[in-house]
Amino acid sequence: MAVISKKIPAPDKVKAKTALLSVSDKTGIVELAKALSEKGVCLLSTGGTHKAIAAAGLDVTDVSEVTGFPEIMDGRVKTLHPTVHGGLLAIRDDAEHQDAMKKHGIEGIDIAVINLYPFEEVRAAGGDYPTTVENIDIGGPAMIRASAKNHAYVTILTDPADYAELLQQLSDDAGQTSYSFRQRMAAKAYARTAAYDAMISNWFAEALAIDTPRHRVIGGVLKEEMRYGENPHQKAAFYVTGEQRPGVSTAALLQGKQLSYNNINDTDAAYELVSEFLPEKSPACAIIKHANPCGVATGPTLLEAYKRALACDSVSAFGGIIALNQTLDAETAEEIIKLFTEVIIAPDVTEEAKAIVAKKPNLRLLSAGGLPDPRVAGITAKTVSGGLLVQTRDNGMVEDLELKVVTKRAPTAQELEDMKFAFKVGKHVKSNAVVYAKDGQTAGIGAGQMSRVDSARIAALKAEEAAKALGLPVPMTKGAAVASEAFLPFADGLLSMIAAGATAVIQPGGSMRDQEVIDAANEHNIAMVFTGMRHFRH
Repeated sequence: MAVISKKIPAPDKVKAKTALLSVSDKTGIVELAKALSEKGVCLLSTGGTHKAIAAAGLDVTDVSEVTGFPEIMDGRVKTLHPTVHGGLLAIRDDAEHQDAMKKHGIEGIDIAVINLYPFEEVRAAGGDYPTTVENIDIGGPAMIRASAKNHAYVTILTDPADYAELLQQLSDDAGQTSYSFRQRMAAKAYARTAAYDAMISNWFAEALAIDTPRHRVIGGVLKEEMRYGENPHQKAAFYVTGEQRPGVSTAALLQGKQLSYNNINDTDAAYELVSEFLPEKSPACAIIKHANPCGVATGPTLLEAYKRALACDSVSAFGGIIALNQTLDAETAEEIIKLFTEVIIAPDVTEEAKAIVAKKPNLRLLSAGGLPDPRVAGITAKTVSGGLLVQTRDNGMVEDLELKVVTKRAPTAQELEDMKFAFKVGKHVKSNAVVYAKDGQTAGIGAGQMSRVDSARIAALKAEEAAKALGLPVPMTKGAAVASEAFLPFADGLLSMIAAGATAVIQPGGSMRDQEVIDAANEHNIAMVFTGMRHFRH
């Protein structure tokens, strides 16, 4: 038997006599109120909730009648009253509490149905500072926390999805709720207020440009449970933060199986990468495997962009994720389904393309409704033992940088375009990263190596394999531009790139041996550009 304060055992069953209903999201509230009323539960309510219930012809008491105090200050003060909080917090089996209730005319509240002002929605819609502040709920969290603390006697519901289970409990057990149900609802309630406060605190930090607040909390709402995590022995779930950034968390699943943990991680990587390429400038495609790109390309059409991206590494693309920066059309869809693919994500999908992809019922098709803006600020986080590493999103764009030519030979116009293309892709490749590009297409990608020289060699090897598969006389690295996402610490990495056929190099610069690398480039008549910005990705 669970024990509450003063060694009083918590009752297993509690008869529901009075319910307080005060909600911002009124989904199902009238139906719930009607069902509770039919079970003999007295209804208390506030503001708009009271109006909605009364309009349905139900007998409902306004909280102001119980408190003897009207709502004031535009509704800011209505439930912050001892009569309400005493009814929620009283330990029914404690003699002192019972005496206090009788002395002050406080009736117990057995069920509290409360959800909060739509702060998340207002923030996501870009509300101004005063509007956003006004949508910070005070009374709601106070009542939720009070009810959850006293779950020995009070059932707290914060989610319309739980209304049906409450009614089932009352029907199955003569109008009573079980202690285990009240415990679960209390746990859910505290998680709800924690996530709500996390959203508010993070908004304040953002609005006031506080990069490192003393306390940082990241909250989310369960979107779905998963069969397993990265591996079958790991449990996993997908939580969404409420940030309305187009991508895997906000996209509509048009067809296919539930996305796995790895699908979600890789799809996010793919869509963030392809968003670097403006759809009004040219169609673009990125193919991702294990969070690294196999191939990326632009083209005159979406179909051509896909074919060019696939050509970079058609072997690794098997079972990958395909991200597009324009609406998926029928012609492109017809080509994509020839290859086994896990996920396709695009801003939109034509009806003809949907019908074509439907031929592969297990292929997940996502419509994101737009592209994320790569320049928009935000935060990213990852866990370490005992902590969180939090940083601002890498929203650096090569177009915004002042590029510095450091070699005797300046790049040609085409080399410069390919340099920028390669550097954009390199930003999304696990470090150490080396990316060759030519004519708006990746020629070879080396990712995640401990040595940058090895990344350069792997990228060249990939290009050689692609050339054999395509029947090309020479690898696409011949005459290509090459990007390193971090500085070249020695000339050996550059020499590997030159050996692969690169004629132009883009890198951040900043090494103690920059001059050594520049001298090697000049010796081989290579154009080199420094960006001054690094893009480590771990």
